[in-house]
Amino acid sequence: MRPEELRGAAVVVAGAGISGLAAARALVEIGARVTVTDSVPDRLVDLPDGAVAGSEDALPPGTALVVTGPGRRPDHPITRLGVPVVGETELAWWLGAARPEPPAWLVVTGTNGKTTTTGMLAAMLRAGGLDAVACGNIGYACVDAVRAGHPVLAVELSSFQLHWSPSIVPAAGVVLNVAEDHLDWHGSMDAYAAAKARALLGPVAVAGVDDDRAAALLAAAPAPRKVGVTLREPRAGELGVVDGMLVDRAFGETVELTAAADVEPGGPPGVTDALAAAALARAHGVGPDAVRDGLTGFRPGRHRAERVAEIGGVGYVDDSKATNPHAASASLAAVPGRVVWIAGGLLKGASVDDLVARHAGRLRGVVVIGTDRSEILAALARHAPEVPVSEVVAGDDGPMSSAVRRAAALAQPGDVVLLAPAAASMDQFRDYAERGEAFAGAVAALAEVPA
Repeated sequence: MRPEELRGAAVVVAGAGISGLAAARALVEIGARVTVTDSVPDRLVDLPDGAVAGSEDALPPGTALVVTGPGRRPDHPITRLGVPVVGETELAWWLGAARPEPPAWLVVTGTNGKTTTTGMLAAMLRAGGLDAVACGNIGYACVDAVRAGHPVLAVELSSFQLHWSPSIVPAAGVVLNVAEDHLDWHGSMDAYAAAKARALLGPVAVAGVDDDRAAALLAAAPAPRKVGVTLREPRAGELGVVDGMLVDRAFGETVELTAAADVEPGGPPGVTDALAAAALARAHGVGPDAVRDGLTGFRPGRHRAERVAEIGGVGYVDDSKATNPHAASASLAAVPGRVVWIAGGLLKGASVDDLVARHAGRLRGVVVIGTDRSEILAALARHAPEVPVSEVVAGDDGPMSSAVRRAAALAQPGDVVLLAPAAASMDQFRDYAERGEAFAGAVAALAEVPA
């Protein structure tokens, strides 16, 4: 749809979060008649000038378009009202396409590693002298990035956003990995993977080929140029690792980019993210020196394998961003020695059996929190029956404080207490960041208790 078609049209923005309010501002600017709704009416404050608050129960007469927040499922009642429904990122694509020089979209998706990869990519682009910005699911709405006039966008897109954005064709896109997540939203693994595959519709498609599902999506992609990233020695057309160096064998002559030991966050997930970001940057013409400089200056965000303290010889690591089993498995694998694992929350339909079975031999103990405790407890009983387990029940005051105290009681010097929940946080916390802050606060309180 062309933005000028919305001038004077009635448009509903369903959701008053960051992306919804950004969409509302852009639509008012176009000249649309904008109504904003939200399932929590108290959020309908400080709306953009020209927008009005509405009800979730019914659309205003003559509504031509609904711009939904990404969390609304494909079977939401709003999709059955005979009005087109798109996401804020789709609106951003329309706005960009209408410009004389549309911005280049470099899209990052995957079950895990999206935010780190997007941040690395933006750093590389800027190191190459480009006016680039990280946007999308990273916290800065794509609509705002387009309206600001940035010519290059490093775009993190979730499967939800991709589902609601059928027109986006990135200049280059990457699928990092595909593991069970959000099955309650998509309904099946096939539907989840199909949403991720939309990142591979442009001229250059990139995927983490060490991941079987991502590799299969790359093989099936229509892109004329396909690039794999791997922790192994790369073949022609791939980026990988040779003798501890990140190497590009896909874009021109073989070149070394940087030492794997210099990548932060370290370990296999961090190196894979760096290779993926480098592939997108190289696809956009960024030189190897800028790739190296971007990685050198990059620092990961909070709550991603963040070491918060060492108390009595026990390390405490906050990986609250590990919101699904695939991420938690990578987190557990990256920790040396024995682990006391704090896990639990909302599993979103994912199974934890493989996760528990894979790491059972390294667990000193497990503390289980959150709504979906029973699934984790059952998996531990099946695959790690000898591992001590402590359950923090829903009625406990300060669930994270209780979890940290119980984990500390199980740990021995040399162990690591790891918060890698394998689950979403919204049952007990506002988001993963609040959960991580609660963990750090509980660890700090533990340090103040005399031995």
